[in-house]
Amino acid sequence: MQLSGCRVLLVEDDFFIQLDMQNLLEGAGANVTAASTVAEGMDRARAEYDAAVLDIRLPDGEVFPVADALDRKHTPIIFHSGNIDLIDLRSRFPNAVALSKPVDEEHLIATVVQYRKHA
Repeated sequence: MQLSGCRVLLVEDDFFIQLDMQNLLEGAGANVTAASTVAEGMDRARAEYDAAVLDIRLPDGEVFPVADALDRKHTPIIFHSGNIDLIDLRSRFPNAVALSKPVDEEHLIATVVQYRKHA
């Protein structure tokens, strides 16, 4: 499996998108921890991950505090959103990847494989 043992934090507020993405990532072998708000994401971001897939706009604000916490740990960040301002993202998170919703499933898996932390 392409993501066997890879620990992924998934922050997505749309239940059905979150469920689909979680199933997709787990189907590729990842261990997924999901959150649907900034507060949940901050709580989950205390753990270590090999990659994070983050929606930007959440019910309790934008995901950037979670991204900052993960960035300090050098966790690769993949923003997955319908609301991407590439100039702002590149200035704040120059090493992050941005994918516009909806993203092709194979492209998402390939992106996580490419950018995840390697042991």
